[in-house]
Amino acid sequence: MRHNKKFNHLSRKKGHREALLSNLTISLIMHKRIFTTLAKAKALRVYAEPLITRSKTDDMTNRRLVFSYLQNKDAVKELFGVVAEKVADRPGGYTRILKTGHRLGDNAEMAMIELVDFNENMLEAAGAKKEKSTRRSRRKKSTATAEAPAAESAQAETPAEEAPKAE
Repeated sequence: MRHNKKFNHLSRKKGHREALLSNLTISLIMHKRIFTTLAKAKALRVYAEPLITRSKTDDMTNRRLVFSYLQNKDAVKELFGVVAEKVADRPGGYTRILKTGHRLGDNAEMAMIELVDFNENMLEAAGAKKEKSTRRSRRKKSTATAEAPAAESAQAETPAEEAPKAE
């Protein structure tokens, strides 16, 4: 029977599993992105997101509770400082899991887990979208627009210069 087995035990006893998740959470907080197996990443998301939610209200009770899970002063300081500022207005979903393929040795499914607000590449892509261009045009728009005003100004100057010479 599989009573009371709602979460992945990761083939470890309770103490080993808690130490693993604690260490993975510390690494995620300090480095903002880690590569691990998909099963560990999914278990880490369940473990880390409530701690990040606690960090949004900075008081002694929450600091002590988070420290009881992590046992690392530097990670707690980073979580309540830098990370809490970035996720202050986010209502949840602080992590993103991206599958990266299979590991060569044992063909385990690998994944990258990262804090959502710390990926500058995806934030820039969402903020500034590329301008659409057709595939037919071989000239760039910037060179075509730069040549057009120069040609107009040259045409405008030539009749003005010729008119005083004619008189």
